[in-house]
Amino acid sequence: MPSAIRITELDQLTDRVDVLLCDVWGVIHNGVNPFPLSVETLKAARARGQTVILITNSPRPASDVRLQFETIGVDPDCFDDMVTSGDVTRQLVREAPRAIYFVGPERDRMLVDGLDVALVDAPDAGAVLCTGLFEDETEKPEDYRALLETFRERDLPFICANPDRVVERGDRLVPCAGALADLYADMGGTTRIAGKPHAPIYREALARARAIRGEVDTGRVLAIGDGVTTDIRGAMDNGVPSLFIARGIHAREYGEGRATDEARLHAFLERAGVAPSYWMEWLA
Repeated sequence: MPSAIRITELDQLTDRVDVLLCDVWGVIHNGVNPFPLSVETLKAARARGQTVILITNSPRPASDVRLQFETIGVDPDCFDDMVTSGDVTRQLVREAPRAIYFVGPERDRMLVDGLDVALVDAPDAGAVLCTGLFEDETEKPEDYRALLETFRERDLPFICANPDRVVERGDRLVPCAGALADLYADMGGTTRIAGKPHAPIYREALARARAIRGEVDTGRVLAIGDGVTTDIRGAMDNGVPSLFIARGIHAREYGEGRATDEARLHAFLERAGVAPSYWMEWLA
């Protein structure tokens, strides 16, 4: 498997890239604070004529993510459009049985606003919609095993609105809906997922890019992210070159203080079975 090429500045790729599909959590912000250098880098890319589509596994609609940007101070001028896992998951919800049991924090229930569904108690459900853990600050995925077993016994489809296993929140990692989806699949349950690394969110992101700039050559698209099983695997599976941001959720695997041990990084990527086209410490 070829080794990723290290770059130090995104503008090294200007002549090769027309469209940037950029992850959000871990690249643009950590859930609490924005990364100013990353924001300015994307603004500069747009000024050079590149199109920036944010592509995030947030289980919320893009409108809610935009509000979060306002709250924590992410400049909206750093992107042209945004697609969330929540946006594309709504289609899976439309195709599911109407009676749905919701797993996730109360704030995420807006995901079903405007859809012809009824949120019901677990015994009455024909499907499960998961946006995360009820209390991700205190719970862990294993706490849900007994509940998931009742769903598996009834062969309920498990719709996962956020395929991420963990996400940064400040300087901590907290579990996400993807960890519950993994557990359910390991138990023999059926999962339905539209976010990264799966194809629906990439189709929608590229459609948004085409709406802005016309025909798009996927060979001149660059997916940027810090998650190997979502951002990098998704780019590979969907035929898009990728840029791995090392100082994200996997930094503990190869970090030495605030520097990356390059040999350990390449060994980590090989173990993960992924081959990003490029890598850099931060988006700069």
